[in-house]
Amino acid sequence: MPPQFHPYGASHQAMLLVTALALVVMLLLSRTRFSRVAEKMLGALLLLQIPGTLLMHWMNGSLNAQTLLPLQYCDIAAIAGGLGLCFRRQFWCEVVYFFGIAGTFQGLLTPALQFDHPDPRFFAFFALHSGVTIAAFYVVTGMRMRPAPGAVWRMMSFSLAWYATTAAVNLALGTNYAFQCAKPPQASLFDHLGPWPWYNFVAIGLGVVFYSALCLPFTFRRLKG
Repeated sequence: MPPQFHPYGASHQAMLLVTALALVVMLLLSRTRFSRVAEKMLGALLLLQIPGTLLMHWMNGSLNAQTLLPLQYCDIAAIAGGLGLCFRRQFWCEVVYFFGIAGTFQGLLTPALQFDHPDPRFFAFFALHSGVTIAAFYVVTGMRMRPAPGAVWRMMSFSLAWYATTAAVNLALGTNYAFQCAKPPQASLFDHLGPWPWYNFVAIGLGVVFYSALCLPFTFRRLKG
């Protein structure tokens, strides 16, 4: 059996440090002629997460209905981050910024992860969550692709469309994408949102709050300008 993952154990702390250092490196590269190369490399890494994760699950015998589709919140953030970094599209940069910090960053701090180093699922988890977190901070700092007016309601509309699609898939396949049907076994923010199914509605309400808070610095900047 692979070793059990323990939040804030040595391996978790090491990955948090690697994530912070990688973000610093990306920000330093943003000031050089290598910025586009670095952005496209990180973007390609995020886009390759989807087929790479499928291959990893297949090789480990864990490929099933729950791991087959890229419907988790962090999967959407990874796809958006890849498209935003590679093509510099405003909409996708907004998606990875809001999804990445409101959701994936939380997952990085409180991982819903069972297996520790050196299991490949450990590396797949942190490649995704660390990569998305780096991209989320980078698009608004290194790339300066900041949320445009109306971003909060644009992202809430996108989030609700994704949430409804995911709910339909969960109903059809008996899966638990986005933890809509059951909370993660590890400690997380879901533990404070009430029982099922009400925590789903609370999470949607919190989305408005988190997205608004993430937009505030840029709103104030525009008003002062």
